[in-house]
Amino acid sequence: MTEPHHDLTADQPTVSDGVIAQDDNAHRMAESARRHLWLHFSRMGAYSPTNEIPVMVRGEGAYVWDSRGKKYLDGISSLFTSQLGHGRAELADAAAEQAKTLAYFPLWTYAHPTAIDLAEKLASIAPGDLNRVFFTTGGAEAVESAWKLARQYHRVRGDHGRYKVISRDIAYHGTTLGALSITSIPGMRMPFEPLVPGAIKVPNTNFYRAPEHGDDINAFSKWAADEIERAILREDPATVAAVFLEPVQNAGGCFTPPPGYLERVREICTRHGVLLVFDETICAFGRLGEWFGAIKYDVTPDILTFAKGLTSAYSPLGAMLVSDAVMEPFIGADESFLHGFTFAGPPVSCAVALKNIEIFEHEDILGHVRRNAPVLREALESLSDLPIIGEIRGTGYFYGIELVKDRDTKETFNEEESERLLRGYLSGALFDKGLICRADDRGDPVIQLAPPLISTETEFEYIVDVLRDVLSHAPAAS
Repeated sequence: MTEPHHDLTADQPTVSDGVIAQDDNAHRMAESARRHLWLHFSRMGAYSPTNEIPVMVRGEGAYVWDSRGKKYLDGISSLFTSQLGHGRAELADAAAEQAKTLAYFPLWTYAHPTAIDLAEKLASIAPGDLNRVFFTTGGAEAVESAWKLARQYHRVRGDHGRYKVISRDIAYHGTTLGALSITSIPGMRMPFEPLVPGAIKVPNTNFYRAPEHGDDINAFSKWAADEIERAILREDPATVAAVFLEPVQNAGGCFTPPPGYLERVREICTRHGVLLVFDETICAFGRLGEWFGAIKYDVTPDILTFAKGLTSAYSPLGAMLVSDAVMEPFIGADESFLHGFTFAGPPVSCAVALKNIEIFEHEDILGHVRRNAPVLREALESLSDLPIIGEIRGTGYFYGIELVKDRDTKETFNEEESERLLRGYLSGALFDKGLICRADDRGDPVIQLAPPLISTETEFEYIVDVLRDVLSHAPAAS
């Protein structure tokens, strides 16, 4: 097997550049991180003086460098956030300039110019009548806000019994207690149970492992959407407040909506007076080639939540876009949405988001993704000859590769085999080759890829070269 032909070390900066720390300083930082820093979603016991925590010190474009000077392709956009890539001075300058004028002021009772301008801009690019913006600090808080808004919306209108929320199997919607209740990944929920009551689960749109109509995608689409209606009827429509969906579901490995699915869900929610919420924490801001997945699939929800790509991760910010109809009961002088966050919509973050959107428009980032998405798909599909690959699925710059023991039977790996494959081999091997992506088993084992939206064929080829090399040497399942 030939080694990948791209050399990520060819343009390594030197110590004289003032970028890479001396080895002893790199070791000091790693050791300090091990002793004092609590990493998120990480097995802290896996790190030791000989197995150091990687410390990233610099980024440029689609790449990052660690404290020892090694270069990596950021193949998952730093958790789906780094749309414009690293090192964009314009975004840093926007934050600095705003901080000089007004660094912070709350949106409780008062407003400030960058929040006003950003809300107006977001309403202008949003679909349908999604004209009201409620800022948060991130995606989980946006989801939490949307459930609370749905519950209070129904209550203000006299529907006091509507509190339940429906979401899909394996879906991830955040880790705050309400968002975690909507999340449908048992391993993440179990340590914190009991959770918020009223969170109902329905099947997702994984056609590769369809429990019904696996030979007919249109019939499967109708069945999956109708499972939502059956859940509403089973629970009693008078108790259901909202349905939460990602246009393309992340956890499980990029489940795209089958034909007609989102349209049918929209009809079902309207028919039963249930609010439809699109969680676009990942799908929004170009990841699918449009501002929002709702635009790509031409279905408008009642509430749309987002974060991550809103600022390309240069400053924390999330929000929910709310339809005029959902806002209407709160227009009266006697009503307030009794919810908020201190650091939601601060001037600096809003200034960064405005500049981020300006760059999107000036550089035609959406068009770039649409033009290059077929190139990415073709590159990934060139791996289809590898027997460990069961399915390659996704859209835009957002893909999952499902790994299987037997491609003919679609047999998956058991828990022990998955642990050995993903954490015992793949995660380390991909990282060692200079590719940061996600090897994950929330559901069946997958590799997830979401390169920065500025990425081109050069990055796609490197991703494929590394994946072919690493997957070709994957250990046997048993």
